[in-house]
Amino acid sequence: MNKMKTLAGDVFFHVGAITLALAAMIPFLWMVSTSFKSSGALVTIPIEWIPKQPTLESFVTVFQKDGMLQAMINSLLVSTGTVLVVLISSSMAAFAFAKIRFRGSGILFMMFLAALMIPSQVLFIPIYLIMSELGMSNSLLSLIVPKLFTVFAVFMLRQQMLSIPDAYMEAASMDGATLFRQFYQIILPMCKTTMITLLVVQFMETWNDYLMPLVMLNSKEKFTLPIVLNSMSGQYKYEFNLLMAGALVSMIPIILLYGVAQKYFAGGLQMGGVKG
Repeated sequence: MNKMKTLAGDVFFHVGAITLALAAMIPFLWMVSTSFKSSGALVTIPIEWIPKQPTLESFVTVFQKDGMLQAMINSLLVSTGTVLVVLISSSMAAFAFAKIRFRGSGILFMMFLAALMIPSQVLFIPIYLIMSELGMSNSLLSLIVPKLFTVFAVFMLRQQMLSIPDAYMEAASMDGATLFRQFYQIILPMCKTTMITLLVVQFMETWNDYLMPLVMLNSKEKFTLPIVLNSMSGQYKYEFNLLMAGALVSMIPIILLYGVAQKYFAGGLQMGGVKG
């Protein structure tokens, strides 16, 4: 009897999960279907979920739009640069907070963590003024440099490093390893899962960021992909096939990256949240 109840519960759970997953995928499937339709097929009743005459015309038009390719290159440069800056700076800061004993480290970390409560929009004007003073306004560097201080990444990595026994570092120290060597040869490899998780999260956040580039950039050749896609929503307001093609193109790098790193993703979020 208990086995039957367990089996029924498992079946109910999986059926419900599959139903919810399919419901969540409907907008995405509609977007993919619409991007391959011609302008005439958009108004066909009933809706053609599978286009009778699929075409790549929308994608060709999207890539022919002035500034699209440059915007994709800009977004790729900014996202890649941001990921590198965040992983390097945050891992070093997390190591200092987790493994180096110094007076006031706990209070300093709590003050650092309090920055998570500040809405990012509040910081736009101060960051813009600082970047202007440094001569970096209207440049891709103005989107990368502020990421030197990413509180969430420091918190995730610190929690992971706290779970690593100090015995590893003590043994390396007895063998003559310097503190920096202990950091990059012992601690970092043991934080690989969390590092890959942060890579995916940070790349996705930067790739999709619209507000910060809108504030920092004013030259068309410096625009990132979200800004160019937003301009398309006004120029091609009722040409949904073009809008969906542009949205699909913007999603491809994230889908590919997540597909490669998905086996680390859930584990990294779980391990990064463990308190040492």
